[in-house]
Amino acid sequence: MDKGLHFTICVVTTVLLLRESSQAGEEMDPELLAAPKPCCSCVCVPPCQEDPYVMVRGAELEGYCMELLAALAGMLRFQYRVKVVGDGQYGAVAAGGNWSGMIGEILRREADIAVAPLTVTSAREEVVSFTTPFLQTGIGILLRKDTTSQDMSFFHFLSPFSKETWTALLFAYLLTCFCLFLVARLSPCEWNEPKNEENHFTFLNSLWFGAGALALQGATPRPQALSVRVIAVVWWLFTLALLAAYIANFTALLSSGSEQLPIQTFEDLVKQRNLEFGTLEGSSTFYY
Repeated sequence: MDKGLHFTICVVTTVLLLRESSQAGEEMDPELLAAPKPCCSCVCVPPCQEDPYVMVRGAELEGYCMELLAALAGMLRFQYRVKVVGDGQYGAVAAGGNWSGMIGEILRREADIAVAPLTVTSAREEVVSFTTPFLQTGIGILLRKDTTSQDMSFFHFLSPFSKETWTALLFAYLLTCFCLFLVARLSPCEWNEPKNEENHFTFLNSLWFGAGALALQGATPRPQALSVRVIAVVWWLFTLALLAAYIANFTALLSSGSEQLPIQTFEDLVKQRNLEFGTLEGSSTFYY
């Protein structure tokens, strides 16, 4: 009986102690939530406000980078304060080996993190750590419409094909005409009067026949030998495919209202001297 009473008292005492500890824990939870959160000393933003990443609206900054930073602060529970980078650069290595821009402020511990549309380069990766990029793009070249617009020249009809294509077409035309002339001279069916050694399919007539095929017009004399006719049929099929491609490209060129841009790649931009171009000093595009 004494043992049973002793056991009951121990159980009741244990339950009371557990209840007091749980109540004490509930009373301390608001204090834990109200405790000061870790603060990030400062955050660098782009030197020049770039829409839509960072935009100035009155006295505040907003944009994708600012919303991303606010979302990270809510998830990781930290406080931060924002400032624009001092020297107005993204970050590059100076002559003395020191870094400028946002990268330099991070290395000098003037900032903890940098939130910006900052390009990931191999040189920057050696000194700082990057997160997974939220956007991947290449170098873009912007030209004004009045810069690219040109008056229609006399040789505008040559625009659908490149110079290499026209050169190859001229070579194919001469080679085919020479083959027509050679096969016609060797084939006995092309000789109307063998005794007089008269053959009307001369080299000049071969050139005229090939040009007529290019214009989809019939030309005389027509080949009579089977071997010459086979070459003529192949040339006609080639000219039909070529003219179809030419008409399609020329129609698209006229409907677009402008010729092909003179600058397609970065190498084209460097080779020309008519258009002036530039980029932000200290950026990855500048060093590229």
